[in-house]
Amino acid sequence: MSRIREIRLRKILDSRGKPTVEADVLTADGSGRAAAPSGASTGKHEVVAFPKNNVDEAIGKFNRGYGKKLIGFDSADQKGFDVLLHELDGTDDFGNIGGNVAISLSLAVAKAEADGRGVPLFKYLGKSKGKPNLPYPFGNVLGGGKHAIGGTDIQEYLAVSFGRTFSESAFGNAAVHTALGKLLKDRAGTVGQGDEGGWVVAISNTEAMECVAEACRTVSDELEIDIKPSLDIAASSFYGNGKYRYRDCVLAPDEQVEFVANMAERFGLHSLEDPLEEDSFEDWAELTKMVGKKCLIIGDDLFVTSAERLKKGISMRAGNAVLVKPNQIGTLTETVEVIKLAHGNGFKTVISHRSGETTDDTIAHIAAAFGCHGIKTGTVGGERTAKLNELIRIEETMGRKSKGKR
Repeated sequence: MSRIREIRLRKILDSRGKPTVEADVLTADGSGRAAAPSGASTGKHEVVAFPKNNVDEAIGKFNRGYGKKLIGFDSADQKGFDVLLHELDGTDDFGNIGGNVAISLSLAVAKAEADGRGVPLFKYLGKSKGKPNLPYPFGNVLGGGKHAIGGTDIQEYLAVSFGRTFSESAFGNAAVHTALGKLLKDRAGTVGQGDEGGWVVAISNTEAMECVAEACRTVSDELEIDIKPSLDIAASSFYGNGKYRYRDCVLAPDEQVEFVANMAERFGLHSLEDPLEEDSFEDWAELTKMVGKKCLIIGDDLFVTSAERLKKGISMRAGNAVLVKPNQIGTLTETVEVIKLAHGNGFKTVISHRSGETTDDTIAHIAAAFGCHGIKTGTVGGERTAKLNELIRIEETMGRKSKGKR
Protein backbone atom coordinates (compact mmCIF):
# COMPACT_ATOMS: atom_id res chain seq x y z
CA MET A 1 0.00 0.00 0.00
CA SER A 2 1.35 3.41 -1.00
CA ARG A 3 -0.41 6.52 0.26
CA ILE A 4 -0.66 9.78 -1.65
CA ARG A 5 1.52 12.35 0.12
CA GLU A 6 1.22 15.37 -2.13
CA ILE A 7 -0.71 16.63 -5.14
CA ARG A 8 0.29 19.62 -7.24
CA LEU A 9 -1.68 21.19 -10.06
CA ARG A 10 -0.25 23.77 -12.44
CA LYS A 11 -1.42 25.68 -15.49
CA ILE A 12 0.61 24.85 -18.59
CA LEU A 13 0.47 25.65 -22.31
CA ASP A 14 -1.09 23.31 -24.84
CA SER A 15 0.05 23.13 -28.47
CA ARG A 16 -2.18 26.06 -29.45
CA GLY A 17 -0.73 28.24 -26.70
CA LYS A 18 -3.90 27.97 -24.64
CA PRO A 19 -3.97 27.03 -20.96
CA THR A 20 -4.53 23.52 -19.69
CA VAL A 21 -3.64 21.63 -16.53
CA GLU A 22 -0.89 19.28 -15.42
CA ALA A 23 -0.92 17.20 -12.23
CA ASP A 24 1.88 15.79 -10.11
CA VAL A 25 1.06 13.02 -7.63
CA LEU A 26 3.66 11.96 -5.08
CA THR A 27 3.35 8.83 -2.96
CA ALA A 28 5.61 7.21 -0.41
CA ASP A 29 7.15 5.09 -3.15
CA GLY A 30 6.82 6.93 -6.45
CA SER A 31 5.64 9.91 -8.44
CA GLY A 32 3.50 10.50 -11.51
CA ARG A 33 2.84 13.42 -13.83
CA ALA A 34 0.06 13.76 -16.39
CA ALA A 35 -1.34 16.62 -18.47
CA ALA A 36 -4.75 16.99 -20.08
CA PRO A 37 -5.28 18.06 -23.71
CA SER A 38 -8.08 20.24 -25.09
CA GLY A 39 -10.29 19.76 -28.12
CA ALA A 40 -11.61 22.34 -30.58
CA SER A 41 -14.06 19.92 -32.15
CA THR A 42 -15.87 18.55 -29.10
CA GLY A 43 -18.94 16.37 -28.76
CA LYS A 44 -21.86 17.86 -26.87
CA HIS A 45 -21.99 14.81 -24.59
CA GLU A 46 -18.41 15.17 -23.30
CA VAL A 47 -17.67 16.07 -19.70
CA VAL A 48 -16.90 19.72 -18.98
CA ALA A 49 -13.20 20.40 -19.55
CA PHE A 50 -13.02 23.24 -17.01
CA PRO A 51 -15.75 24.98 -14.97
CA LYS A 52 -16.79 28.03 -17.00
CA ASN A 53 -13.82 27.21 -19.29
CA ASN A 54 -11.52 28.68 -16.67
CA VAL A 55 -8.34 26.77 -15.82
CA ASP A 56 -7.44 29.11 -12.95
CA GLU A 57 -10.84 28.62 -11.35
CA ALA A 58 -10.54 24.83 -11.63
CA ILE A 59 -7.09 24.79 -10.03
CA GLY A 60 -8.18 27.24 -7.34
CA LYS A 61 -11.25 25.18 -6.43
CA PHE A 62 -9.13 22.07 -6.17
CA ASN A 63 -6.44 23.69 -4.03
CA ARG A 64 -8.98 25.29 -1.68
CA GLY A 65 -10.84 22.12 -0.84
CA TYR A 66 -10.92 19.06 -3.06
CA GLY A 67 -7.21 18.31 -3.01
CA LYS A 68 -6.93 17.88 0.75
CA LYS A 69 -9.49 15.08 0.66
CA LEU A 70 -7.30 13.01 -1.66
CA ILE A 71 -4.19 13.07 0.52
CA GLY A 72 -3.60 9.72 2.21
CA PHE A 73 -5.55 7.74 -0.40
CA ASP A 74 -4.05 4.41 -1.51
CA SER A 75 -2.63 4.94 -5.01
CA ALA A 76 -3.09 1.24 -5.80
CA ASP A 77 -6.87 1.66 -5.58
CA GLN A 78 -7.37 3.29 -8.98
CA LYS A 79 -11.09 2.59 -9.12
CA GLY A 80 -11.62 3.92 -5.60
CA PHE A 81 -9.67 7.08 -6.41
CA ASP A 82 -11.72 7.71 -9.54
CA VAL A 83 -14.99 7.11 -7.68
CA LEU A 84 -13.87 9.62 -5.07
CA LEU A 85 -13.21 12.20 -7.79
CA HIS A 86 -16.81 11.85 -8.90
CA GLU A 87 -18.09 12.07 -5.34
CA LEU A 88 -16.07 15.20 -4.61
CA ASP A 89 -17.27 16.83 -7.84
CA GLY A 90 -20.94 16.01 -7.26
CA THR A 91 -22.09 16.49 -10.88
CA ASP A 92 -22.66 14.16 -13.82
CA ASP A 93 -20.17 15.93 -16.08
CA PHE A 94 -17.36 17.11 -13.79
CA GLY A 95 -18.85 20.57 -13.83
CA ASN A 96 -17.18 21.53 -10.53
CA ILE A 97 -13.70 19.99 -10.72
CA GLY A 98 -13.46 19.96 -14.50
CA GLY A 99 -12.89 16.86 -16.59
CA ASN A 100 -9.35 17.92 -17.48
CA VAL A 101 -8.40 18.26 -13.82
CA ALA A 102 -9.98 14.90 -13.09
CA ILE A 103 -8.23 13.03 -15.90
CA SER A 104 -4.84 14.56 -15.17
CA LEU A 105 -5.17 13.44 -11.53
CA SER A 106 -6.48 10.01 -12.46
CA LEU A 107 -3.64 9.34 -14.90
CA ALA A 108 -0.99 10.79 -12.57
CA VAL A 109 -2.08 8.42 -9.77
CA ALA A 110 -1.68 5.43 -12.10
CA LYS A 111 1.77 6.68 -13.12
CA ALA A 112 2.79 7.16 -9.49
CA GLU A 113 1.74 3.62 -8.61
CA ALA A 114 3.57 2.18 -11.63
CA ASP A 115 6.66 4.19 -10.69
CA GLY A 116 6.46 2.91 -7.13
CA ARG A 117 6.37 -0.65 -8.39
CA GLY A 118 9.27 -0.02 -10.77
CA VAL A 119 7.37 -1.04 -13.92
CA PRO A 120 6.39 0.86 -17.09
CA LEU A 121 2.86 2.21 -17.08
CA PHE A 122 1.70 -0.04 -19.92
CA LYS A 123 2.81 -3.11 -18.01
CA TYR A 124 1.14 -1.97 -14.79
CA LEU A 125 -2.14 -1.17 -16.57
CA GLY A 126 -2.14 -4.33 -18.67
CA LYS A 127 -1.42 -6.53 -15.64
CA SER A 128 0.39 -8.88 -17.98
CA LYS A 129 3.87 -10.32 -18.15
CA GLY A 130 3.53 -10.77 -21.91
CA LYS A 131 4.56 -8.46 -24.69
CA PRO A 132 2.27 -5.60 -25.72
CA ASN A 133 0.14 -5.72 -28.84
CA LEU A 134 1.07 -2.41 -30.40
CA PRO A 135 -1.43 -0.22 -32.26
CA TYR A 136 -1.35 1.02 -35.81
CA PRO A 137 -0.65 4.75 -36.09
CA PHE A 138 -3.44 6.89 -37.59
CA GLY A 139 -1.63 10.00 -38.82
CA ASN A 140 -3.35 13.27 -39.73
CA VAL A 141 -1.79 14.42 -43.02
CA LEU A 142 -4.32 17.00 -44.28
CA GLY A 143 -6.80 19.02 -42.27
CA GLY A 144 -9.79 21.29 -42.42
CA GLY A 145 -12.91 21.99 -40.39
CA LYS A 146 -12.38 23.45 -36.93
CA HIS A 147 -8.76 22.30 -36.87
CA ALA A 148 -7.65 24.23 -39.96
CA ILE A 149 -9.63 27.27 -41.00
CA GLY A 150 -9.47 27.87 -44.75
CA GLY A 151 -9.11 24.19 -45.59
CA THR A 152 -11.63 21.52 -46.48
CA ASP A 153 -15.04 20.97 -44.87
CA ILE A 154 -13.86 17.50 -43.86
CA GLN A 155 -11.80 17.79 -40.69
CA GLU A 156 -9.03 15.24 -41.17
CA TYR A 157 -7.53 13.11 -43.89
CA LEU A 158 -5.32 10.42 -42.40
CA ALA A 159 -2.77 7.83 -43.43
CA VAL A 160 -2.77 4.46 -41.67
CA SER A 161 0.39 2.42 -42.23
CA PHE A 162 0.50 -1.32 -41.62
CA GLY A 163 4.22 -1.92 -41.35
CA ARG A 164 6.02 -4.93 -40.00
CA THR A 165 6.90 -2.94 -36.88
CA PHE A 166 5.36 0.05 -35.18
CA SER A 167 8.44 2.08 -36.03
CA GLU A 168 8.10 1.25 -39.71
CA SER A 169 4.45 2.26 -39.61
CA ALA A 170 5.15 5.58 -37.90
CA PHE A 171 7.81 6.48 -40.45
CA GLY A 172 5.47 5.35 -43.22
CA ASN A 173 2.88 7.92 -42.13
CA ALA A 174 5.58 10.61 -41.93
CA ALA A 175 6.65 9.77 -45.47
CA VAL A 176 3.05 10.17 -46.66
CA HIS A 177 2.92 13.59 -44.98
CA THR A 178 6.07 14.64 -46.84
CA ALA A 179 4.92 13.24 -50.19
CA LEU A 180 1.51 14.86 -49.83
CA GLY A 181 3.07 18.24 -49.08
CA LYS A 182 5.04 18.12 -52.33
CA LEU A 183 1.99 17.01 -54.28
CA LEU A 184 -0.20 19.78 -52.88
CA LYS A 185 2.40 22.46 -53.54
CA ASP A 186 2.61 21.34 -57.16
CA ARG A 187 -1.17 21.46 -57.54
CA ALA A 188 -2.23 24.38 -55.36
CA GLY A 189 0.87 26.46 -54.74
CA THR A 190 0.14 27.88 -51.29
CA VAL A 191 0.02 25.28 -48.50
CA GLY A 192 -0.24 25.79 -44.75
CA GLN A 193 -0.49 23.57 -41.67
CA GLY A 194 -3.31 23.11 -39.16
CA ASP A 195 -3.46 22.52 -35.42
CA GLU A 196 -2.33 18.91 -35.70
CA GLY A 197 0.36 19.42 -38.32
CA GLY A 198 -1.73 18.26 -41.28
CA TRP A 199 -1.45 20.25 -44.49
CA VAL A 200 -4.10 22.90 -45.18
CA VAL A 201 -4.99 23.88 -48.71
CA ALA A 202 -7.96 25.54 -50.42
CA ILE A 203 -9.20 22.67 -52.58
CA SER A 204 -12.42 20.65 -52.65
CA ASN A 205 -13.09 17.76 -50.30
CA THR A 206 -12.94 15.22 -53.12
CA GLU A 207 -9.76 16.62 -54.68
CA ALA A 208 -8.12 16.52 -51.25
CA MET A 209 -9.14 12.88 -50.92
CA GLU A 210 -7.66 12.11 -54.33
CA CYS A 211 -4.36 13.71 -53.33
CA VAL A 212 -4.15 11.82 -50.03
CA ALA A 213 -4.97 8.52 -51.72
CA GLU A 214 -2.28 9.17 -54.34
CA ALA A 215 0.32 9.98 -51.67
CA CYS A 216 -0.58 6.80 -49.77
CA ARG A 217 -0.19 4.70 -52.93
CA THR A 218 3.13 6.31 -53.83
CA VAL A 219 4.70 5.76 -50.41
CA SER A 220 3.17 2.31 -50.08
CA ASP A 221 4.90 1.27 -53.31
CA GLU A 222 8.19 2.90 -52.31
CA LEU A 223 8.35 1.37 -48.82
CA GLU A 224 6.59 -1.88 -49.75
CA ILE A 225 4.13 -1.64 -46.88
CA ASP A 226 0.35 -1.36 -46.94
CA ILE A 227 -0.83 2.23 -46.34
CA LYS A 228 -4.51 3.12 -46.40
CA PRO A 229 -6.23 6.53 -46.38
CA SER A 230 -8.85 7.32 -43.73
CA LEU A 231 -11.20 10.18 -42.89
CA ASP A 232 -12.43 12.02 -39.82
CA ILE A 233 -15.38 13.91 -41.28
CA ALA A 234 -16.57 15.53 -38.01
CA ALA A 235 -20.01 15.72 -39.59
CA SER A 236 -21.71 17.25 -36.54
CA SER A 237 -19.66 20.41 -37.05
CA PHE A 238 -21.47 21.27 -40.29
CA TYR A 239 -24.84 19.66 -39.58
CA GLY A 240 -27.83 21.91 -38.99
CA ASN A 241 -31.59 21.86 -39.38
CA GLY A 242 -31.54 18.27 -40.56
CA LYS A 243 -28.96 18.81 -43.32
CA TYR A 244 -25.22 18.38 -43.87
CA ARG A 245 -24.06 21.77 -45.15
CA TYR A 246 -20.90 21.58 -47.21
CA ARG A 247 -19.63 24.71 -48.94
CA ASP A 248 -20.56 23.38 -52.37
CA CYS A 249 -23.68 21.36 -51.57
CA VAL A 250 -26.31 20.52 -48.95
CA LEU A 251 -27.11 16.85 -48.29
CA ALA A 252 -30.05 15.20 -46.59
CA PRO A 253 -29.16 12.42 -44.11
CA ASP A 254 -29.75 9.61 -46.61
CA GLU A 255 -27.62 11.47 -49.17
CA GLN A 256 -24.83 11.87 -46.60
CA VAL A 257 -24.89 8.14 -45.90
CA GLU A 258 -24.61 7.46 -49.64
CA PHE A 259 -21.86 10.05 -50.08
CA VAL A 260 -19.56 8.69 -47.37
CA ALA A 261 -20.27 5.07 -48.35
CA ASN A 262 -19.17 5.90 -51.88
CA MET A 263 -16.01 7.58 -50.53
CA ALA A 264 -15.18 4.43 -48.56
CA GLU A 265 -15.65 2.22 -51.62
CA ARG A 266 -13.95 4.49 -54.15
CA PHE A 267 -10.82 5.20 -52.12
CA GLY A 268 -10.53 1.94 -50.17
CA LEU A 269 -10.71 3.76 -46.83
CA HIS A 270 -9.53 1.94 -43.75
CA SER A 271 -11.82 3.99 -41.51
CA LEU A 272 -14.53 6.64 -41.44
CA GLU A 273 -14.70 8.62 -38.20
CA ASP A 274 -17.77 10.69 -37.32
CA PRO A 275 -19.28 10.43 -40.82
CA LEU A 276 -22.71 11.37 -39.46
CA GLU A 277 -24.31 13.59 -36.82
CA GLU A 278 -23.61 12.61 -33.22
CA ASP A 279 -27.14 11.55 -32.23
CA SER A 280 -28.35 9.87 -35.45
CA PHE A 281 -27.78 6.27 -34.32
CA GLU A 282 -30.15 4.93 -37.01
CA ASP A 283 -28.16 6.50 -39.84
CA TRP A 284 -24.94 5.18 -38.31
CA ALA A 285 -26.47 1.70 -38.29
CA GLU A 286 -27.42 2.01 -41.96
CA LEU A 287 -23.92 3.11 -42.96
CA THR A 288 -22.36 0.29 -40.93
CA LYS A 289 -24.61 -2.18 -42.70
CA MET A 290 -23.50 -0.83 -46.07
CA VAL A 291 -19.70 -0.68 -45.66
CA GLY A 292 -18.88 -1.90 -42.16
CA LYS A 293 -17.41 -5.19 -43.37
CA LYS A 294 -14.77 -3.35 -45.39
CA CYS A 295 -14.23 -0.20 -43.34
CA LEU A 296 -14.12 0.82 -39.70
CA ILE A 297 -16.98 3.16 -38.80
CA ILE A 298 -15.54 4.99 -35.79
CA GLY A 299 -17.66 6.88 -33.29
CA ASP A 300 -16.04 9.86 -31.57
CA ASP A 301 -18.75 12.49 -31.01
CA LEU A 302 -21.24 9.60 -31.16
CA PHE A 303 -19.75 7.74 -28.19
CA VAL A 304 -17.55 10.35 -26.40
CA THR A 305 -15.77 7.52 -24.54
CA SER A 306 -19.00 6.80 -22.66
CA ALA A 307 -19.93 3.22 -21.79
CA GLU A 308 -23.64 4.07 -21.84
CA ARG A 309 -23.53 5.56 -25.32
CA LEU A 310 -21.31 2.74 -26.56
CA LYS A 311 -23.80 0.16 -25.24
CA LYS A 312 -26.51 1.81 -27.32
CA GLY A 313 -24.26 1.74 -30.38
CA ILE A 314 -23.47 -1.93 -29.86
CA SER A 315 -27.13 -2.86 -29.46
CA MET A 316 -28.09 -0.94 -32.62
CA ARG A 317 -24.97 -1.98 -34.57
CA ALA A 318 -24.26 1.68 -35.11
CA GLY A 319 -20.56 1.73 -35.95
CA ASN A 320 -17.99 -0.96 -35.35
CA ALA A 321 -15.23 1.01 -33.61
CA VAL A 322 -14.88 3.66 -30.91
CA LEU A 323 -12.44 6.54 -30.60
CA VAL A 324 -11.09 6.70 -27.06
CA LYS A 325 -10.21 10.10 -25.55
CA PRO A 326 -9.66 9.85 -21.79
CA ASN A 327 -10.49 13.50 -21.10
CA GLN A 328 -13.92 13.07 -22.72
CA ILE A 329 -14.99 10.93 -19.77
CA GLY A 330 -12.67 12.19 -17.00
CA THR A 331 -11.11 9.10 -15.38
CA LEU A 332 -8.82 6.22 -16.28
CA THR A 333 -11.28 3.70 -14.81
CA GLU A 334 -14.07 4.76 -17.15
CA THR A 335 -11.68 4.89 -20.10
CA VAL A 336 -10.62 1.29 -19.50
CA GLU A 337 -14.26 0.27 -19.05
CA VAL A 338 -15.05 1.56 -22.54
CA ILE A 339 -12.04 -0.20 -24.08
CA LYS A 340 -12.99 -3.53 -22.50
CA LEU A 341 -16.65 -3.11 -23.40
CA ALA A 342 -15.71 -2.44 -27.01
CA HIS A 343 -13.32 -5.37 -27.27
CA GLY A 344 -15.81 -7.70 -25.60
CA ASN A 345 -18.39 -6.87 -28.27
CA GLY A 346 -16.23 -6.98 -31.37
CA PHE A 347 -15.66 -3.22 -31.65
CA LYS A 348 -12.18 -1.94 -32.47
CA THR A 349 -10.65 0.82 -30.35
CA VAL A 350 -8.51 3.73 -31.52
CA ILE A 351 -7.07 5.86 -28.72
CA SER A 352 -6.67 9.48 -29.67
CA HIS A 353 -4.94 12.78 -29.05
CA ARG A 354 -6.81 16.12 -29.13
CA SER A 355 -6.21 19.09 -31.39
CA GLY A 356 -4.82 21.10 -28.46
CA GLU A 357 -2.17 18.70 -27.16
CA THR A 358 0.69 18.44 -24.69
CA THR A 359 3.79 16.28 -24.74
CA ASP A 360 2.16 13.84 -22.30
CA ASP A 361 2.54 10.30 -23.69
CA THR A 362 0.09 8.41 -21.47
CA ILE A 363 -2.21 7.38 -24.32
CA ALA A 364 0.68 5.46 -25.88
CA HIS A 365 0.86 3.30 -22.75
CA ILE A 366 -2.90 2.79 -22.64
CA ALA A 367 -2.88 1.68 -26.29
CA ALA A 368 -0.10 -0.83 -25.63
CA ALA A 369 -1.59 -2.06 -22.35
CA PHE A 370 -4.97 -2.97 -23.81
CA GLY A 371 -4.11 -3.87 -27.38
CA CYS A 372 -5.95 -1.00 -29.05
CA HIS A 373 -6.27 -1.35 -32.80
CA GLY A 374 -4.90 2.13 -33.42
CA ILE A 375 -3.51 5.32 -31.95
CA LYS A 376 -4.54 8.56 -33.60
CA THR A 377 -1.98 11.38 -33.61
CA GLY A 378 -0.52 13.81 -36.06
CA THR A 379 2.54 12.77 -38.03
CA VAL A 380 4.69 15.80 -37.14
CA GLY A 381 5.08 18.17 -34.17
CA GLY A 382 6.62 17.41 -30.80
CA GLU A 383 3.32 16.97 -28.96
CA ARG A 384 2.24 14.45 -31.63
CA THR A 385 5.49 12.56 -32.07
CA ALA A 386 5.85 12.27 -28.28
CA LYS A 387 3.23 9.50 -28.43
CA LEU A 388 4.75 7.84 -31.48
CA ASN A 389 8.27 7.93 -30.11
CA GLU A 390 7.13 6.45 -26.80
CA LEU A 391 5.60 3.50 -28.65
CA ILE A 392 8.85 3.08 -30.57
CA ARG A 393 10.62 2.88 -27.18
CA ILE A 394 8.05 0.39 -25.88
CA GLU A 395 8.54 -1.72 -28.99
CA GLU A 396 12.32 -1.63 -28.54
CA THR A 397 12.07 -2.56 -24.87
CA MET A 398 9.80 -5.51 -25.54
CA GLY A 399 11.36 -6.63 -28.81
CA ARG A 400 7.87 -6.90 -30.21
CA LYS A 401 6.63 -6.39 -33.73
CA SER A 402 3.35 -4.57 -34.15
CA LYS A 403 0.36 -6.35 -35.62
CA GLY A 404 1.14 -7.32 -39.18
CA LYS A 405 -2.38 -7.80 -40.52
CA ARG A 406 -5.34 -5.48 -40.70
